[in-house]
Formats: sequence, structure tokens, C-alpha cells
Amino acid sequence: MSSRDARHAWWFIAPWLVGFVVFTAWPMVYSAYLSLTDYDVINDPRFVGFDNYRELFADPKVALALRNTLIYTVMAVPAHILLALGLALLLDRAARSAGFFRTAFFLPKMTPPVAIGVLLLLLFNGQRGAINTMLGWIGIDGPAWTTDPDWVKPGLVMMGLWTVGSTVIILLAALRNVPTDLYDAARVDGAGFWHRTRAVTLPMISGPLFFVVVVNTIASLQLFTEAYTAFFGSGNTTYSNDAALFYVIYLFQQAFEFLHMGYASALAWLLFLVIMAITGIQVLVSRRVVYYEGDAR
Repeated sequence: MSSRDARHAWWFIAPWLVGFVVFTAWPMVYSAYLSLTDYDVINDPRFVGFDNYRELFADPKVALALRNTLIYTVMAVPAHILLALGLALLLDRAARSAGFFRTAFFLPKMTPPVAIGVLLLLLFNGQRGAINTMLGWIGIDGPAWTTDPDWVKPGLVMMGLWTVGSTVIILLAALRNVPTDLYDAARVDGAGFWHRTRAVTLPMISGPLFFVVVVNTIASLQLFTEAYTAFFGSGNTTYSNDAALFYVIYLFQQAFEFLHMGYASALAWLLFLVIMAITGIQVLVSRRVVYYEGDAR
């Protein structure tokens, strides 16, 4: 019986395994090989050893793109999580209207990333954008969001908050699973809302919080479509492209504009190692701050 169940299980997961091998594992192995070659798509790959890796460590554009990406991630992830948590706390207190607002918050997530990039140019235009127009109503002279290098990343962060809905749904589900008797005990002890949030809510939802932090960190490190559409795909050379040159955009340029596939593969593997290192640090930190129900600690 156990052997038959095991065979059935393998048959059920076989489609996923085939897809993983064909579309993930094999491309990763092949890209690792290409990272050791000089390959322009037209001619056969020519083995060059670790020359691509030595070149990327000497390339100032790599350092610029990586710095832009890390700065954006440091700005975007906390803003995304804090806004999502605040909205989830509000929804948790809602009654009959909670279903409507869950749908309303999630729908923007369905917006294509290209459309978000176009919206960024429309809303954050320094002269005629809706954001600066509304700031002007209260006497604030809005910045040049798309041309001032100091404001390019904040503008992208604010535009990225448009798709906060999926994180709100995850955190709301976590809040709904917090035992109510813990809140009752805290109220008996005289704890107010903020104290209950800090002492009860956050520890009890620390697992889902850790999950969304990791997922959003990885997504931020791979930012591409919105920034490329807004600052590189429009054909307008007046924008501060260096301030919006994120790592995956530079990787895309090397691969599909300059046809440096070998070099782009080396860039991809460096990004993979950076993501793995950051995720590893987050996992180590989580062992001290994340609580799981049934944990023996």
C-alpha cells in the first residue's frame, strides 16, 4: 500500500517535475555554462573561463546598477510592508464591508506592470502630473520626480505601493488566525490597542510577516518592467536613466541590446548569489524574531 501510494504521488507531481527540469533547472545549468563563454547568439559560444566575472567586477555600471537596486529595495520593502500591515489592521476591524475592501485593495495587483510604468510618467510628471498638481493645491512645489536623480527612486517606490493588495490579503488572513483569547487576556491586563499590537499581534503574525518580507525583497531586487517602461522604453533621453538603471535592466541591455549573452549570464548568477545571501541573512535573523505556533522555544 505504501509503495503504491508513493508511485501515485510521483505521478501526480511528475508534470511539475518535468516543468521544473525543462524550464528552470536546465536553463540555470546552461546559463552557468554561458557565463563562462563569449556568446552573441549569432556565433557559437567561445569558452573564456572566468573573464566575464572579472569584467563585471571591474564594470562601473554593475556597481551603479547594484547600488540603485539595493537603495530601492531598502526604501520599497519597509514602505510596502508597513502600508500593507496598516490596511490589514483596518480591514480586520471591518465587519460587513471587509469583503468589498479586500477585493478593492487586490484589484490593482492585476494591473500590468507596463501600465504601471506609463502611469508613473503621467502621475509623477514634474510639470503636469497629478501628484504635483495636488501638492500645489496645498502650497507645496512638487519635485521633478522623473528627471531629478534624487526623486526617481522615491517615485518608483510610491508607484509600487499601487500593488500592495496581495500582501494585505496575506496579512489579513494571518490576523484572522490570531486567537481572540490572547486579546481578551491583554485587555484584562489593561493593554491598549498599540500595546496589544506590539505584544500580541506582531509576534503571532511574525511568520507571515517574514514570508512577505522575503518575497517582496526578492521582487524588489528583480525590479524591471515598471522602471524600464518609464525610463528606458519611452525613447525620451531627458530622463535620469542612471538613477533608474537597476540591475535587471542592465542585465537585459547586455543580453538583448548588445547581445553579450555570456556577460549577461554572469550578471544573472551574481544577482542569484546576492539574493541568496540576503535571503540567508533574513532566515538567520528570523530564528530570533519569528514565532511559529507549536515552537518549543
